[in-house]
Amino acid sequence: MRIAIDIDSTLHDYWDVFAKLARKRFGVALTYEDQITYDIDRLRPEQVAALTAESHAAVHVLGARPYEGAVEVVSAWHDAGHFIHITSHRAQDAHEATARWLDEIGLPHDELYCSFDKVTRCTEIEIDVLIDDSPANILRAQEERIVPATILHPWNRELCEEEGVICAADWHQLAERLTPVLAGTRPVRG
Repeated sequence: MRIAIDIDSTLHDYWDVFAKLARKRFGVALTYEDQITYDIDRLRPEQVAALTAESHAAVHVLGARPYEGAVEVVSAWHDAGHFIHITSHRAQDAHEATARWLDEIGLPHDELYCSFDKVTRCTEIEIDVLIDDSPANILRAQEERIVPATILHPWNRELCEEEGVICAADWHQLAERLTPVLAGTRPVRG
């Protein structure tokens, strides 16, 4: 199988960094539990863009700690012969630090792609499963007949009620729920 995996809020806890920067730079407290939509309405779009760029600076990228179980699960998939495509909604100038971080945490991958249009790239390289926290990416993947999966967050919880969206509280549960898909016992593409 061909698996695409997002980074921020999928491989590591991105919210804490983003919220810390929002408080420091703009004096705005962003509470994880209250973030029930993907849009951050307490900040202007240009503020969100500035914080996103700052959070993807090398110092923050290299300081991220992967979620428990993420590296082990992805390593097992890679060892089993699955193609691992790491994809991030990061600017191209974050690519080098991101590649270094992946190497430092020991996460095997076949490709790293930093782009603002993940699903188009996933379609181009015939990805079977996309693991991402973004509701828009999850729904677009589903439209493209890519199996969507996610780690649960307040902003994507409602999607778990959608048929075909695989949701899990953590990486160990995600691995368990994706087992039938990766074993080919559940159809991937129609």
